[in-house]
Amino acid sequence: MARLEDGDHVSKVLKGFKLNWMNLRDASTGKILWENTEDLSIAGKVHEARVPKKILKCKAVSREINFSSIEAMEQFRLEQRVLFRGKCLEEWYFEFGFVIPDSKNTWQSQIEAAPASQMIPASVLSGNVVIETSFYDSELLVSRSSVKIFYV
Repeated sequence: MARLEDGDHVSKVLKGFKLNWMNLRDASTGKILWENTEDLSIAGKVHEARVPKKILKCKAVSREINFSSIEAMEQFRLEQRVLFRGKCLEEWYFEFGFVIPDSKNTWQSQIEAAPASQMIPASVLSGNVVIETSFYDSELLVSRSSVKIFYV
């Protein structure tokens, strides 16, 4: 388990890190289903996202994020937990790697959907799902943010 330490480094990385934009696409068609320009990496508050419920019918979703970093990061990565009414349903791990200082980067990842028979209806999920994202530089926890999902 990573610890929040080295306050000076964390402070510099966090101050210089910004999530510029993010989108979610149907991975099979490339069509953008949702996009946002709010910095969803900011800790200390629960962000909200209104996502079209048709995204739950996709066999796979492509997530593209664009971020800026003033500081170098040795091993930038994300860990995400999908919480339904506070209980973890899924965990996802994504590795970007080295981030050069004073850079702007675009990162695309694909998330495979559960089989249709295991999907929970949008009406039950909406407002009850929080995606908790932990941002790391190697093992150093830089930030942890939460986004509550509403399916519309």
